[in-house]
Amino acid sequence: MNLPPKSLSLALLLGLTTFLASCNHTPVRPATPPTPDQTGTTVNPGGPRPPTRVIQEGPGPVQPTAPDLTTRDTNDPLGDRLPLQAQAVYFGFDSSVIRPAEAAKLQAVVKYLNEHPEAHLLIEGHCDWRGTAEYNLGLGDRRSTAVKQYLVRLKVPAARLDTLSKGSIGAPEKATEEQMAKDRRVEFLIQKAGAAPGALPL
Repeated sequence: MNLPPKSLSLALLLGLTTFLASCNHTPVRPATPPTPDQTGTTVNPGGPRPPTRVIQEGPGPVQPTAPDLTTRDTNDPLGDRLPLQAQAVYFGFDSSVIRPAEAAKLQAVVKYLNEHPEAHLLIEGHCDWRGTAEYNLGLGDRRSTAVKQYLVRLKVPAARLDTLSKGSIGAPEKATEEQMAKDRRVEFLIQKAGAAPGALPL
């Protein structure tokens, strides 16, 4: 069947338009399957990246603990605190009376001295921050003297015992009740051979 020239032109124009439209069509990119990255997290290249997984090796940081105020520097130039550190004797507020609960510590000191006849002991008295420096030096002296007298009653020769008051030196101001209870104490220092008794600096 022969089409009129006008109809033929219209059919050719329609066919040409369809052909051109198909040529300009952009093909759709097929989806890429997700792939694992180096951290083991699945990543979709075409979508938003998920947060990276943090991998920790070993335990986390250790939280600091409260300092043990009965543990003191053992690098004393004239002696060593370490063998008797656990035997620090604690006192009540504004008191130099040795409480019964502290007696076992003094028995341990006597035992150490009996096992080490060469040892010479320096007894240090300490106070909390309250009170004047002068008053606290006197209170520290009363505490160290009370401990010395107690040890002498337990047959320790007085010649092996010296006392020293540190007062409130080193005691932090505005401390808590728990802190201050640890500051009210007597500590023991085993003096080195040849050291002058009680010669440690304040």
